[in-house]
Amino acid sequence: MDCIFCKIANGEIPTTKVYEDDSVIAFNDLSPQAPIHILIIPKEHIASAADVTADNSAVIAHIFEVAAKLGKDLGLENGYRIVNNCGEDGGQTVKHLHFHFMGGRQFGWPAG
Repeated sequence: MDCIFCKIANGEIPTTKVYEDDSVIAFNDLSPQAPIHILIIPKEHIASAADVTADNSAVIAHIFEVAAKLGKDLGLENGYRIVNNCGEDGGQTVKHLHFHFMGGRQFGWPAG
């Protein structure tokens, strides 16, 4: 499989990890859109949120547990944003489920 996030999860491509356990890895985004911009991914290849099933959904709950830990560890008591792009129309560019964890500034809605 030629998936860049699988290669990062497997240690084939180096990255700046901020968290790792048996099922999840979190690392700094190479093109940050906020002072803190971390990608949180499952190590298991799940192509997108559209591919979440009863068999693999526990990792999604765990990703949000990791996000809560990161928020506390990084002192983001005023909040942060978690974004998932699903599919081409949703803006997903890497076909491996991932969540953008962003903080350190105030965000607007729907963009920015």
